[in-house]
Amino acid sequence: MLCPIANKESGGLVVNFKELPPVKEQIRKCVRCGRCRTVCPVFAEVKNETVAPRGHVFMVQMLRDGVVKPGADVYERLSNCLLCETCSAFCPSGIDIHELNAAARSFITENQANPAKRFVFDTLWTSPTLLRASTALMWGAHSTGLTKLARSLGLTRMLPGDLPKAERILDRVPFLSARDRLADVTPAEGKQKFRVVYFLGCATNLLRPEVALATVKVLSRYGCEVIIPKDLRCCGLPHIANGKMSTARSLVLHNFDVMSRCGADYIVTDCASCSSALSEKNVKFVLGQEELEAPLTQSVNKVMDLTAFLVNVIGINPGELVKRSEVRVTYHDPCHLAKAQNITKEPRQLLRSIAGVELIEMSEADRCCGGSGTFALTHYDMSMKILDKKMASIKTTACDTVATCCPSCSMQLAHGLKRNQLSGRVLHPVELLAQTLP
Repeated sequence: MLCPIANKESGGLVVNFKELPPVKEQIRKCVRCGRCRTVCPVFAEVKNETVAPRGHVFMVQMLRDGVVKPGADVYERLSNCLLCETCSAFCPSGIDIHELNAAARSFITENQANPAKRFVFDTLWTSPTLLRASTALMWGAHSTGLTKLARSLGLTRMLPGDLPKAERILDRVPFLSARDRLADVTPAEGKQKFRVVYFLGCATNLLRPEVALATVKVLSRYGCEVIIPKDLRCCGLPHIANGKMSTARSLVLHNFDVMSRCGADYIVTDCASCSSALSEKNVKFVLGQEELEAPLTQSVNKVMDLTAFLVNVIGINPGELVKRSEVRVTYHDPCHLAKAQNITKEPRQLLRSIAGVELIEMSEADRCCGGSGTFALTHYDMSMKILDKKMASIKTTACDTVATCCPSCSMQLAHGLKRNQLSGRVLHPVELLAQTLP
């Protein structure tokens, strides 16, 4: 259940991989039953044991025993995994397979020299200023037509890996971020009921600012003073997925230190990945049980997904909102909300609370869309195969709106609509809710 323990002298990870808690405690639980294969979206496409979750468990075991070396070839095999946690949710032995995979990726990364990865995840993705600058450059390239020109001249083919194809997923880059448009503190409308820290994630802030605006509007309208701390950084989940566990660890400690000083009743986020990264289970994995003590535990226990907060704390109920919003909606369950946190009812209850919204369930609503943060950028072809199944489910509903609670899923689904020449829009449930408020 716990991550590699940080080495305070080197800033890296403990070298003895076989003693890491997830490796030491969980590998022996695997009985090779194959249940994980039946639910893995990657295995469904490849049908090869090397990409099956139990295959990854076996690979981690060989890595532990020194049968294979911590090299790029092993990392590539382990990276053929979305870390969607579906296998962990269905494992009859209770193995957190995604934790084993993430721990192994981190061990390999710490044993390799990769300047590009170090720059992206240790420098760029830990600095809100640099992230904002990078998206500003992307906006400039899109708005001036440089991106289209580069594509027409074939210059984008010079990008590394799958980026020549995957860069189109990031085709929509707003000029203003959410932070550019929101105050550090937004007072509650009417009598204040709660003081809330809004954990504004990177993707929502930079790529989906309209979700953040709707979130603050709704929270304020329902009696919450909303605080957005200036010095918040990435939640750390992209770092976990890309083998930068020590960086994820420092981000978690930093963010909770910043938020703990706000004196809030709750810490709320509209991003499924962020709430998963800040959850008690993931914090235990990243930091280790010995560091999850008061007052950190008190802050961790305040973290809530936005829809769960609105339904379970604020108390929004079906039929409560009278302003009509005539729209047919289908809902996609983000993996980091449904599988990692078991939150599936609240987003649907929130949608049903809006008069005029007709919620139509798609088949396999909780099946991964293939986005999974950076996976769609590094494994584009596989990601699109998984996405095609999701788009087929969406198409059968004949809905004009797809709702989901994850910015990564939103971008992936919007790309899928465009790629399949389907009309429609992708919204967060809070956006539909905000539209009904006077």
